[in-house]
Amino acid sequence: MKSHGILHQTSCAYTPQQNGIAERKNRHLVKTTRTLLIHGGVPQYFWGDAILSACYLINRMSSSVLKNKISHSILFPHESLHLLLPKVFGSTCFVHNFSPGLDKLFAQSHKCVFLGFTRFQKGYKCFSPLLNRYFISAYVTFTESSFYFKSSSSPLVSSSNQTHISIVCDSPVMSNVPTESPPSPPLKVYSRR
Repeated sequence: MKSHGILHQTSCAYTPQQNGIAERKNRHLVKTTRTLLIHGGVPQYFWGDAILSACYLINRMSSSVLKNKISHSILFPHESLHLLLPKVFGSTCFVHNFSPGLDKLFAQSHKCVFLGFTRFQKGYKCFSPLLNRYFISAYVTFTESSFYFKSSSSPLVSSSNQTHISIVCDSPVMSNVPTESPPSPPLKVYSRR
């Protein structure tokens, strides 16, 4: 660096204000990640997938610093901007099941949550909480208006460290007290931790 007239300086420890550009970029990544997680209702333990998706999206958006050009297009001018169409993070998707030996009556897909793209394969990265397994596939059907973890019909409610499962039965409760008109039957709710 000396031969080119560059003076190498480092910032002092515990002074993030001296790292202006890097700190702003990190803050932009964290804010975008937080937005993806909250908007999709995705649990925080998927933060790694969310930050990779945020980086993927930020690199493919125009920047005023680059005169409204896209950084990915500047770095890789001969590559396509999107190998696959962008989808909504955290949305419900169905990964087609091409396993050999499937019966005609077996499910033809796995219900998953969309968690982004992969760097090394041309496919969508999806996760099945029921199977506790990631799928990377190009054969995915999306329901982008429905979020996997926000669906009202889902019996799972996630909190910080606990999962509550509620089972609702439609059978009426029998009462020994006669009434003039039959009341509408109340629902029994069973909760299990």
